[in-house]
Amino acid sequence: MAPADAQNGALRRCNDGDRYMSEHNPYIFDVMQEDFKEKVLDASRRQPILLDVWADWCSPCIAIAPVLDKVLREYAGKLLLAKLDADAGENMKIAGHYKVRGFPTILLFIDGEETDRFTSARPAQFVREFIDRHLD
Repeated sequence: MAPADAQNGALRRCNDGDRYMSEHNPYIFDVMQEDFKEKVLDASRRQPILLDVWADWCSPCIAIAPVLDKVLREYAGKLLLAKLDADAGENMKIAGHYKVRGFPTILLFIDGEETDRFTSARPAQFVREFIDRHLD
């Protein structure tokens, strides 16, 4: 399974070094351009949604995946993470609409609007502080 095939959470390298496996995280889900409004914008009216705009060829995207997985588990459903593979289908339209200039870009949506973002791989403490600035 290639990194692009890994869904719902942390990627971990298998013994052969070239393959990745995913462990299910109930707080992380995939989103596509077709269901973005429902799964991100509308859902963010009920609870905050982080959007991870990523690409499978992007090393920092692969590096931040387990960090996001860990942090989302710690918050236990207080917010969710939507993963948007920029290279899949028409997803680049979403990236363009939000003026994403590099990968990964993580955007926070609350009440149907982008409220903040950060780019590049970051440590867990940075991600926690980013989230805490916006949660009640």
